[in-house]
Amino acid sequence: MTKKSKVGLTVESLGSYLRDQRVAAELSLRQLAEQAGVSNPYLSQIERGLRRPSAEVLQALAKALRISAEQVYVQAGILNPDDDEVRSVELAILGDPVLSERQKQALLEVYEAFRTASEREHQAHGRAGQPTDPQLTPNTNPTDVEAGLSGLTAPTEGS
Repeated sequence: MTKKSKVGLTVESLGSYLRDQRVAAELSLRQLAEQAGVSNPYLSQIERGLRRPSAEVLQALAKALRISAEQVYVQAGILNPDDDEVRSVELAILGDPVLSERQKQALLEVYEAFRTASEREHQAHGRAGQPTDPQLTPNTNPTDVEAGLSGLTAPTEGS
């Protein structure tokens, strides 16, 4: 028996969810693929859990199915279903037309890592919800933060 990763299960359940939505919308695989601007074989692979589609493809599928892209993102495991504040940050990243798919995924991973580290630190100190880093307090001067980030560069498409 093979053990499936969380990502594998998410991709399979996403495919099943999309297939159920397509059937409910009374669309054939070919019709949905055409309306979403993807190939018929690619959509079939998504529905069978063999491919993990990009946020743009998910958005196109949601539009063609006339369902919320946000709900599809939650089903795909891209968005946090429980926290509106977190979800709004994630949606802003996913909705940015300038960022590449790779850049969006990297930002989401970094954001999640920062949130997880902060939550652990808050739990260790018993101060849930309070920033411990003086650079992250509400009264921080924007130029102080910019100075701390000046050494960072955005990844390029080729890297």
